[in-house]
Amino acid sequence: MKLISTYSVKIKNYSHIFKESVALYRRAVDFYVHLILSEWNDFSGLSQIKVVNMAESFSVTSKCRPSVKYDFSKEFYKFPSYLRRGAIAEAYGKASSYMSNLTNWESSDKRTRGEKPSFPKAGYVYPAMYRGNMFVRTSDYSAQIKVFRNNTWDWINTELKKSDVNYIKNHCKSLKECVPTLQKRGKQWYLDFAFKQETDLADTPVKKQVILAVDLGINSSCACSVMRSDGTILGRKFLHLPKEYDSLSHKIGHIKRAQRHGSHRVINLWSYAKGVNDNIAVKTAAFIMELAVFYGVDCIVFEHLDLGKKKRGSKKQKLALWKARYVQQMVTHKAHAAGIHVSTINAWGTSYLAFDGSGRVLRGRESDKCKSYSVCEFKTGKVYNCDLNATYNIGSRYFVRELLKSLPARERQCIEAKVPGCAKRSTCTLATLISLNGELQTAV
Repeated sequence: MKLISTYSVKIKNYSHIFKESVALYRRAVDFYVHLILSEWNDFSGLSQIKVVNMAESFSVTSKCRPSVKYDFSKEFYKFPSYLRRGAIAEAYGKASSYMSNLTNWESSDKRTRGEKPSFPKAGYVYPAMYRGNMFVRTSDYSAQIKVFRNNTWDWINTELKKSDVNYIKNHCKSLKECVPTLQKRGKQWYLDFAFKQETDLADTPVKKQVILAVDLGINSSCACSVMRSDGTILGRKFLHLPKEYDSLSHKIGHIKRAQRHGSHRVINLWSYAKGVNDNIAVKTAAFIMELAVFYGVDCIVFEHLDLGKKKRGSKKQKLALWKARYVQQMVTHKAHAAGIHVSTINAWGTSYLAFDGSGRVLRGRESDKCKSYSVCEFKTGKVYNCDLNATYNIGSRYFVRELLKSLPARERQCIEAKVPGCAKRSTCTLATLISLNGELQTAV
């Protein structure tokens, strides 16, 4: 499996000098988008190398081609050849996407197909700094970059932020470094270095797997349970970040007070809240990975969360700031780098149903025993932690799905008839997994 990680290095001594170079690159992309679409019959279905050669045959003069149909050099004086080929590749991607969208639009029903796809433009693309031609490393903390200034392309000496370079040295020693890309974030310019890595994911049979079931919470960061396929719980861990959540609630309170007094655009306050929330997400992802590596798990299981719906209630700002998907993305990348699988399951009823199979739990005001919403009461009278109950059900649904998937169709139907709970994934609990394992053992 191939993984690509990107790390940004800040350019310290320049801020405005790159604007003209980026503008010229975007104009070059627009030039080749127009060329490729005008001659689409010649470009359709070609590989990237052949696309570049074909585009240059239409636009670049040489001894063999003293005149061309689209003269690139008239508009772009001494444009670097590597940068031109990068612009051609970028333009071909945009043009081929436009043509496929246009074909789908023309073949669809006129009453429901919507508006015609708009003509592609370069947009906010940034150039790649090809080594030797556009980028030369002069030392660990400095480099030369070719930019357009004084009506020509010339080299400038740039200083790279020391802490960013040291971070890459410490974390990417064994990885293959790719071509950096020039990027602008806010008012600062950066070089984004991409690193390639190849890993092999764990290939353990389902019955021998150890998984980490994770329930990401709003009030507490996460609850984790380490499970086996027979339902054995090997470990339970909680992550509480009281200082961080207290700081986040204070930031939300400041935003609410400012909004009550008519300040609708409180950019600084939102940036403070975003910074605290990002810190919570990073610490949560690091905690999950540390636990996964410590127990040597084969798979990390999350709930499949649909966060696109409209948020209602008094906690809607807290829900809007809840970065569960960001945590899952970070964990996925780190887990794949460590050779660990990541999976998601149906999230319905994981906290709603008791892991012992007794049915719906009572929470909050529904129960006389539960003084906090973080605990629940089973029908048997047992009081248990809601997040921990959810992790048992999350892990159980993963194992039920994988165990049934490995069975032949006829045998699976017989098992589902004997254990009806496993037929519907949204009602599976830990009790369902234990019953399923019992039936599998008797069948053997």
